[in-house]
Amino acid sequence: MTFGARMLKTGIAVTLALYASVWLHFTPPVIAAVAAIFAMQPSIYRSWRYFLEQVQTNTVGAAIAMLAGTFLSNEPIAIGVVCVVVIMLCIKFGMEETVGLTLVTVVAVMEASGQWEFALNRFLLSLIGIVSAFVINVAFLPPKPKEQFHEQVRAVFAQLSLLLRTAISDEMKEKVFRERKQELQDGLASLAAKYKLLEEEQKKLKRAKFRQSRRLVVDKQMLYALQKGFEALEAVHEHFFQAERTPEMNKSYDRHLEKLIKFHEHVLLKYDDKLKPGSWDSTPAEEANDLFMKRATDFYGEGRDGSQRLLIVAAAMYDYGCQTARLDRLVEHVEPDDEETEAARG
Repeated sequence: MTFGARMLKTGIAVTLALYASVWLHFTPPVIAAVAAIFAMQPSIYRSWRYFLEQVQTNTVGAAIAMLAGTFLSNEPIAIGVVCVVVIMLCIKFGMEETVGLTLVTVVAVMEASGQWEFALNRFLLSLIGIVSAFVINVAFLPPKPKEQFHEQVRAVFAQLSLLLRTAISDEMKEKVFRERKQELQDGLASLAAKYKLLEEEQKKLKRAKFRQSRRLVVDKQMLYALQKGFEALEAVHEHFFQAERTPEMNKSYDRHLEKLIKFHEHVLLKYDDKLKPGSWDSTPAEEANDLFMKRATDFYGEGRDGSQRLLIVAAAMYDYGCQTARLDRLVEHVEPDDEETEAARG
């Protein structure tokens, strides 16, 4: 596990919540600390949304808990019934993410058993924790999903490149291959989650302009191309070695995978503005992809054993090449330098 900014900010938010509770003479401050832990979110948009939703559900939950504490006391069965009611209301309002902290507030308020001053004290403690987490998340090392997304794209591509380059030659030990493949799969899942954060930030919080929306399309295609590369790797692992092949066919598939990886690498370098003008032409790569698929189809027409399996592998590789080519065309219309200048101005 790597130490990240979110871990540090959670600790700072807990500290702030505890100090604020003591300064305002609210007890027990541990409720504010628990609220701060729950309220720390991975993006500014989610922090703002979580803040608004928690204020709503905590207010409703605290009101119900106060009434229930007044008329039903604080018997365990009464607390359980109220928790069920509050959970149902959170789901009804579409605020499932707030359930955990809202229930903490409900239990803390019902513990006061109708004593309004104590109940209000516990409700305000929860709000102190929520506000502390929101303030720290926005003011201290604010999340940067765009930079994190692009850094992770490069890391995932490096993993994919290694596995695809050794897939046909079968040089890697089986145990090592399984471990690296699982790391790649986890990296893709994390990258998809990062893209979702990026999409939320740009579409809902910033009301993205046309240029930002276009870059979002490029980011989505980056993720999609990597996913297609993983599908090609899966196809090789599941079907290639179970089919009847010749040494020439092994070389053909291996060489084409190498071309696809190199093509993908150049597209990412082009996006980072690290290539000399005119140093790379994507047309040969696209033509090679079409020619490879034509040859694979011709082999399938010969009706040899396992030709269906090889066609599945070829189709997955072809799709990977097509999606990389689409990424290349999209990158042509995006200037990273403009993006950095705009971010600096904003």
